Amino acid sequence: MAKIAPQLPIEVDSETGVWTSDALPMLYVPRHFFVNNHIGIEEVLGADAYAEILYKAGYKSAWHWCEKEAECHGLEGVAVFEHYMKRLSQRGWGLFKIQDIDLDKGTASVKLEHSAFVYVYGKVGRKVDYMFTGWFAGAMDQILQARGSNIRTVAEQVYGGSEEGHDDGLFTVKPL
Repeated sequence: MAKIAPQLPIEVDSETGVWTSDALPMLYVPRHFFVNNHIGIEEVLGADAYAEILYKAGYKSAWHWCEKEAECHGLEGVAVFEHYMKRLSQRGWGLFKIQDIDLDKGTASVKLEHSAFVYVYGKVGRKVDYMFTGWFAGAMDQILQARGSNIRTVAEQVYGGSEEGHDDGLFTVKPL
């Protein structure tokens, strides 16, 4: 396995220490720190309740991210979704690979390889990547609204790499 330098622009404000990539401030934290906090919250709330909270928050965050990045880079349509998947992959969440996307229908499917959550959880017989689910619908809906579409979507995880018989995850987006 070859090591490479980060493939996304990172700037650090010398006065505040704030990290920025493209148009947005970022946090750089160890994976174990983030996932251990995630596990701790899941243990208290339960996976289903936590997944519902994260779906809504992730949806909102993806919408905001796509809006700002589209503006920053002059992107529109599928290019925004592709850029989002690229940046998520470059930031260490896993490798997000678009299997298909159709903006006219409001559909997409995304394969997830090397999930940060699966690396920590391992094979546990259930989906552990639910934090990502709302991201796909939020991204899709922002793109759809920007092109004047009234279609709104919902995303779901079909399977995950933490489940027996699967080495990766699959997420789908479809109209409400």
